[in-house]
Amino acid sequence: MSYNNELYPYTQNETPEPGAPAPEPQRKQKRGKAGKTVALVLCSALLCGAMGFGGGMLASSLSDTQTSSSGVTVQQATANSESSAGATQLSNTTSAQLSIEEIAAKAADSVVEITTESVTTGEFLQQSITQGAGSGVIISTDGYILTNYHVIEGASTITVTLRNGNSYPATLVGVDDNLDVALLKIEETNLSPATFGDSSSLKVGETAVAIGNPLGQLGGTVTNGIISALDRDITIDGKTKKLLQTNAAINPGNSGGGLFNDKGQLIGLVVAKSSGEEIEGLGFAIPINDVVNILDDLKQYGYVKGRISLGVSLLDISSQQMALMYRVGQTGCYIYSTVDGSAAAKAGLRSGDCITAINGTEVSTSEDVKTILDTCSVGDTIQMTILRNGESATVSVTLQEYVPSEISNTSTTVTSNSGSGLIAM
Repeated sequence: MSYNNELYPYTQNETPEPGAPAPEPQRKQKRGKAGKTVALVLCSALLCGAMGFGGGMLASSLSDTQTSSSGVTVQQATANSESSAGATQLSNTTSAQLSIEEIAAKAADSVVEITTESVTTGEFLQQSITQGAGSGVIISTDGYILTNYHVIEGASTITVTLRNGNSYPATLVGVDDNLDVALLKIEETNLSPATFGDSSSLKVGETAVAIGNPLGQLGGTVTNGIISALDRDITIDGKTKKLLQTNAAINPGNSGGGLFNDKGQLIGLVVAKSSGEEIEGLGFAIPINDVVNILDDLKQYGYVKGRISLGVSLLDISSQQMALMYRVGQTGCYIYSTVDGSAAAKAGLRSGDCITAINGTEVSTSEDVKTILDTCSVGDTIQMTILRNGESATVSVTLQEYVPSEISNTSTTVTSNSGSGLIAM
């Protein structure tokens, strides 16, 4: 699959033909995050085929395309710096503006190439190895590195290559799939970390320099432009983020790379670019202040504390045609799967349940559900009204703390929903 101009989250069915068993795993080369675009960007679709909730396979290959609230289609473009354990401080210095050449000289050593391998098992137990690439930013002298979650999602091995060409295996320390951030660690010292700037002080029109690994083959590439806009509401994989917009050239493989200001300070983590064939000059980055706010939790716990989890994957059935496809009686927000041991599973919720209300408030989409859950806390008990086999029932659900599967090693019904049209709650 590749990014296209269809709107998130649904596409027409795609049913891959099963391949013959192979004695050795096939290696599928993914060109940078371009490769991640077609195969691993949001770990796309290993889902195929027939219809229905009752034990059948997912009826659509579901889209990798992401859409902003203003209709812009985007594509995953896949300290003080001495922060190894304590709180990270933002730089308040007002040093003179640097030239692009000086910014590159100051910041380039802090940007790394990241390559991944993911092993998947096919329908007839044939294995394939999918390779991906992205970028990352060193944030401490002792080997902590930031990147996007979607760069390393589902990876069985992660390798970091420094600007000097030295490569190291990386350990996953923590993830925040909501913000699309991952924290890695390599065993090395005397590295060259980036200095964090203050993204809250940015102004439209300021210089912006992107450094990354476009196409997974051109590590250390420097492009420049300006900050085009602030606080853009962009929805990626069903999650809306406030992102920086830049016209600095960003390409697949830049994901996780750095966006720097005119002082050579890190102000953003590159996350996405426009996927429209006729659209250029639209790139997006996570404001670095948002990343700083979660760094201590990622280091200490491996995830962001205090976030709730319902433990389901939701699917919006938005038309009668979709309802027929999935063999359900009406449109609405359906539970596609539950996570073993989750709040939903403990409450007896199951695949095929249609959620019609929470705490007496009617809901018809996954966004409605999210809006209500965003007002809840860990330990809260909600009253969820569902429709099952044509009968309405109300179920009490006690919300649990969200711990990513990569950290908890908990078996889940759906390993990854990225780009699939399923919304994890």
